[in-house]
Amino acid sequence: MKRFIKMQQLAIIVVLAVILLGLSYHHIVSAKQTMAPQVTSTTKSKPKSTQKTTTQKATVQKKTIDWRAPSEKKAYPDLKQHPHVWLDVSQGKQRVYVKDGNTVLYTMYASTGMNNTTPNGTFTIEAERGKSFFNKSLNEGANYWTSWSGHGVYLFHSVPTDTAGNYNVTEAEKLGHKASHGCVRLTIADAQWINTYIPYGTKVVVHN
Repeated sequence: MKRFIKMQQLAIIVVLAVILLGLSYHHIVSAKQTMAPQVTSTTKSKPKSTQKTTTQKATVQKKTIDWRAPSEKKAYPDLKQHPHVWLDVSQGKQRVYVKDGNTVLYTMYASTGMNNTTPNGTFTIEAERGKSFFNKSLNEGANYWTSWSGHGVYLFHSVPTDTAGNYNVTEAEKLGHKASHGCVRLTIADAQWINTYIPYGTKVVVHN
């Protein structure tokens, strides 16, 4: 009988030991899970380039033409030293070149006619010239005009003026681009110089 009781006690001890071992194992596993580092996404971000890109657009500065002043900083040519001067009008470059032979003495900003209204060809400075005019049909005028074809039809003249004789700034700022009705627009100073100094009969060549 005592032996049977001892066997029961031993069995109880074994069961308790197993239970205790089970609890201990569960505790250890839980602790390991709690202490384990959390794994997150390891997608690597590309390092930022420290080099400056070479494809940045260059800043384009639009050249502002002073439509009141001479086109160049230097003095106008002395025609006494250049008796064979002539005027080369480039519609492609929107420039008037004062030349002696093939030598460019002076370069002027210009605006020739829109829609091919300025004729190409070889012409001469005509007798007609004046200080100012106003065209009612175009509602536009100009100063320092000098005829080179049609006896008052095609002129060198300043940037446009309005009915009151004031300069039309919007139109004046188009200098250097095709903008006229057929005449050749110039800065005020350039138009005045041609009107004052370029003699009757001077050759004028207009081309693209």
